[in-house]
Amino acid sequence: MRPLDEKETTQVFEKLFKFTGPNLKHLLERPAVEGPDPEPGRYCLRLHRNRVYYASEALVRRATAVARPRLAAVGTPIGKFTHHGAFHLTVHALDLLAAHARRRVWLKPDSERSFLFGNSVPKSSLARITENTKAGDGVVVMSMADVPLGFGIAARSAQDCRKADTNAVVVLHQADAGEYLRKEEELM
Repeated sequence: MRPLDEKETTQVFEKLFKFTGPNLKHLLERPAVEGPDPEPGRYCLRLHRNRVYYASEALVRRATAVARPRLAAVGTPIGKFTHHGAFHLTVHALDLLAAHARRRVWLKPDSERSFLFGNSVPKSSLARITENTKAGDGVVVMSMADVPLGFGIAARSAQDCRKADTNAVVVLHQADAGEYLRKEEELM
């Protein structure tokens, strides 16, 4: 387990910024609430076996006492680096993204299941969308009860969604809560 180098940090922050925007600073600057110490410090990002973890400094300090081969995970896994060096967010980052997201999309109750099976969101499934959403922005997909279901990339802007065909794709699927069941083996 080690801190991210400059190139890795840039890749992770660019991906997180796509979803959180200026709220990214709140992710790392907020005081930590986990860890055994009375003052756990702040949150930080650490790399272990090509996976990026979001953990309190106190938890990271205690994890250094464990040998690398025996250490399974520290904190919340938020993404992983591929063999080619690209960074991908995983479904584990959903809670962090939902709490600090700048753009959101709400689905109709009858179409939530389709998204949780890994499908992209067509306009006919869309209940609401955050204003000022542009094509290519990262969006968190929510149920009408404000439960985060997953996240993806906006394929169309909010204005284009109004004029689009009912079968036109509005959000390209990236990750959803159904992956916990579908990809159980490869998530950890």
